[in-house]
Amino acid sequence: MSSKPANAGRVRSSLSALEPIDASAFGRPSHPVFIWASLILVWLISLLPWRLWEPAPDLLLLVIAFWSLNEPRRVGMFTAFCFGLIMDVHDAGFLGEQALLYTLVAFGAACLTRRLQRFSPLAQPIHMLPIMVGAEIIVRVMHAWLAGQWAGWAWIGSVLLTVALWPLAEILLHLPKRGQDEIDSGAA
Repeated sequence: MSSKPANAGRVRSSLSALEPIDASAFGRPSHPVFIWASLILVWLISLLPWRLWEPAPDLLLLVIAFWSLNEPRRVGMFTAFCFGLIMDVHDAGFLGEQALLYTLVAFGAACLTRRLQRFSPLAQPIHMLPIMVGAEIIVRVMHAWLAGQWAGWAWIGSVLLTVALWPLAEILLHLPKRGQDEIDSGAA
């Protein structure tokens, strides 16, 4: 007769049993220089006249929402507000319109940070769509009230295209971080 319990062979004695199932959420943060360089580069691209095309995606909004979700301590509502004011001045529209839009989206992304980081980059846009549409509706209603007429629904194409670009933003903006994580994991 053996005095060993039936599950004695299944118990791990090493510290590897304490590792999380998904270690990707515990990766190191992106470098602040890369975050701000990406924001400034996309801001400069957003100054080009292609944005006048009605269904053009708002790339600056996409990048601000992405960084507000993934790096909420570095890019938040204040950053979104400042870039929105800069875009308001550039577009010569109502002052505060883009600032409100960017701030609302950054707030929505910050509120859902813990929840959305559990989803894949293909599922995250589904959760960001109501935030972006809701923020855009608020801004469009405010614009219609101030301008005295409704501008129409052509903006919905822009919002859908912006949300559809989320997985591409995930790939491009996490590329340096993934490379560094692969180097670190290969050295261990």
